[in-house]
Amino acid sequence: MKNSMTFIALMLFSLKPAFAAPPKDTCITCHAALGGDLAKPATQFEVDVHHQAGLSCADCHGGDPHDESMDAMSRAKGFRGAPKKIQTPDFCARCHSDAAYMHRFNPTMRVDQLSQYLTSVHGKRLKQSDTKVAACVDCHGVHNILPASDTRSPVYPANVAATCAHCHSDPLYMKAYGIPTDQQARYQRSVHAEMLAQGDTSSPTCSTCHGNHGATPPGVTSVASVCGTCHVFFAQLFEKSPHEVAFAKMGLPGCVQCHSNHEIVRPTDAWVGSAPQSVCITCHAPGDKGYTAAQAMSADLANLNSSLARAEKVLNVAERDGMEVSGAKMELTDANEALVKARVNVHTFDDSAVRKLTDSGVEIAAKSYQAGVAALRERDFRRKGLGIALIAIVLAISGLYLKIHQMESGSKS
Repeated sequence: MKNSMTFIALMLFSLKPAFAAPPKDTCITCHAALGGDLAKPATQFEVDVHHQAGLSCADCHGGDPHDESMDAMSRAKGFRGAPKKIQTPDFCARCHSDAAYMHRFNPTMRVDQLSQYLTSVHGKRLKQSDTKVAACVDCHGVHNILPASDTRSPVYPANVAATCAHCHSDPLYMKAYGIPTDQQARYQRSVHAEMLAQGDTSSPTCSTCHGNHGATPPGVTSVASVCGTCHVFFAQLFEKSPHEVAFAKMGLPGCVQCHSNHEIVRPTDAWVGSAPQSVCITCHAPGDKGYTAAQAMSADLANLNSSLARAEKVLNVAERDGMEVSGAKMELTDANEALVKARVNVHTFDDSAVRKLTDSGVEIAAKSYQAGVAALRERDFRRKGLGIALIAIVLAISGLYLKIHQMESGSKS
């Protein structure tokens, strides 16, 4: 019995450290007690990604977090304090550029942020002592840094435009750089922002086109390449078009010339041709080759659109009246696909390539229309047949009624 009690006592003694309270962090305790702005680091750090990973204030700022005296912040104990703005990238890179260290937390995490940043406009200007430009903490935060996947993070895709706009939409702040400050306002009207607001986090935002750590404005010659990273097929068609060479000679940005850059709205068929909304007439005048081609493409698109509308209308009526037209409606999807392809091929600026697709779509739509017309004829035939049958039934019932009435009258007499 004595041996058993000794064994239990030894076991409890060996387990004691596992249940011991964690070491006191005097940085948190002291700053929380100070109140006001001095307390913010302590209160905000609770949600910080570094805190969640098990790091403490001392891991960044140095010092001894277990010393309750002011010596905790002595240089002898490695206290570094808060870095100056110009020191921030190197300060963060002490860990974030160390692959062996960072991959302990996430084996897929990139460690080239500093080298990228130094190639950016922000990084270059910071090296020139321009402390107004963005550094790590300006975008990510300081003591409340969240993962980029967190919807509350300033670098979460849906929040990036607003984060960039803190500086880039401030006319007074940006005055010295001589660049526009309406980028966010224009972006908010774009189809990209529209899709992002609907939850599509793959939709482009500032960092998608400009880069994040290596942020650099796309030059005129690279805009098509930037757009082409997503719109690959459009870029390939444009490269084969006469506009690619013409724009390059005139030093005009390819995609931006028609679609703009930040305010990229959803295009319509009215952009092609000679309508007031057309982008073609901004360069082409009546009578030139481009103007004629634009009018031809516009007419072909309009013809297919009207053919589709006519076929859809008759098929919808037939379907509503109970006729089986699912096959014809399925075939009509091929005509819609031809319309989509024709719109894409507008980027070739070759009216014959567009017409090839629109003619194919018109042919399919015509067949679907005829199927709808046939279904309506069948419907009318059935209705006539039903009407004749009803008349015959009514006559038969009437005759039977008269016959019965005659028989009853005869029996009474």
